[in-house]
Amino acid sequence: MTTARTAAPAPRRIAVVDVGKTNVKLVVVDAAERDEIWVRTTPNVVLRNGRYPHADVAAIEAFLCDALADATAAVGIDAVSITTHGATGALIGPDGLVLPVLDYEYDGPDALDAEYARIRPAFAESYAPRLPGGLNLGAQLFWQARCFPEAFARASNFVTYPQFWAWRLTGVAATEPTSLGCHTDLWAPERRRFSSLVGRMGWDRLMAPLRSAFDILGTVRPDVAERVGLGRAVPVACGLHDSNASLLPYIQARREPRTILSTGTWIIAFAVGGALDRLDPGRDMLANVDAYGQPVPSARFMGGREFDHLTAGPPVEPDPATLASVLARGVMARPGFARGSGPFPDAVGGWSHDPDSLTAAERTAAASLYAALMTATCLDLLDAAGPITVEGPFARNGLYGAALARLTGRPVQTSAHRTGTSFGAACLFPWARANDTRPMDPGHGVPLGSAFDSYAARWRSAASTGRAEAG
Repeated sequence: MTTARTAAPAPRRIAVVDVGKTNVKLVVVDAAERDEIWVRTTPNVVLRNGRYPHADVAAIEAFLCDALADATAAVGIDAVSITTHGATGALIGPDGLVLPVLDYEYDGPDALDAEYARIRPAFAESYAPRLPGGLNLGAQLFWQARCFPEAFARASNFVTYPQFWAWRLTGVAATEPTSLGCHTDLWAPERRRFSSLVGRMGWDRLMAPLRSAFDILGTVRPDVAERVGLGRAVPVACGLHDSNASLLPYIQARREPRTILSTGTWIIAFAVGGALDRLDPGRDMLANVDAYGQPVPSARFMGGREFDHLTAGPPVEPDPATLASVLARGVMARPGFARGSGPFPDAVGGWSHDPDSLTAAERTAAASLYAALMTATCLDLLDAAGPITVEGPFARNGLYGAALARLTGRPVQTSAHRTGTSFGAACLFPWARANDTRPMDPGHGVPLGSAFDSYAARWRSAASTGRAEAG
């Protein structure tokens, strides 16, 4: 793996390709202004036709090309960086994809679970728990090799997902440690190399060259540059996993213990400076790998997905009276609503009250408190230390931040930047990177006190017993 950053002049306007599980974005970050100056977003739709559910890469590419063209015309682009969700990769050949990019929520790989369990690396090697569906990227490859052997044999390279988009832009194939280290079974974090599974399965031939997230893979291909109106060579960074993009600005200048929460479809807790021996594979704890190749103890749950399920519509910020009522009546949701993941992977979620009887504001209050309690559980399991910084959509949820501060007894702050993943991905290029933080806005709720303490105690009891009873 290349460990030194390729020398390059510091670009000012960095276009970040940000492919999340829920949405795809193109964000232009102005390095001089340290802010996002241009944004376009579209839903990331999974296609259900064909061999299995898969990413609509043609639609994503069309969106990105149109957005790059408009951003070039509106503000100009000096460089491109890339970040995507994890648990995803692509098998490519000389003519492009040999198999569709599998949606990691598809449960097809579970059919080979017993066989896969016999060959996957031990947790002490990969620090990856066994997860359902395609959340272990190694399980995806194992299933694809068994079910589609002819197509699999045509693949000349396997690339991790940020690097798939880098390949589409530059023609250069690569793999990279932050995506390989995201519970794939393909990486040995402490040894900083491919895991024993790769050699055992003969996949060494497939793995594209290992590169650093910071490496400049090349420039935008001439045909793409002409399509989007770039008048000169524009460098493209190798790219990285989205949660690690959120983490990057906080570890560039300092390594003292702190907790970073990357929020979106998933809420991922990074215990910077924590110990790997705290990790419990049975509770969705793992080692992520940061942009410098270092393992970082982590825990996670599908917080954004569960929040949307619990609110069942657009969230409505609760006023003080609504919040007080929710606490007094014990309106709560118990884990979990994304089976097989999070600190309670086998739990079946439920409500203390009929959710159809609740107002949108009551559901939002309960969902926010649920997310904070689940996050605090993850932090307790990690023994995470230091101030807590929230990146992503939950940074705008004041009740979530206030509840988390009360539960942990630690300050909760947020980035001063609107898009944590995009800002972090832009930091792959050389420019002043110290991230600005500020306390989270508590919103319009009442200060949380003893009523919330009692509520939290009841929630923990409900989580451990599997019952959420009405107050």
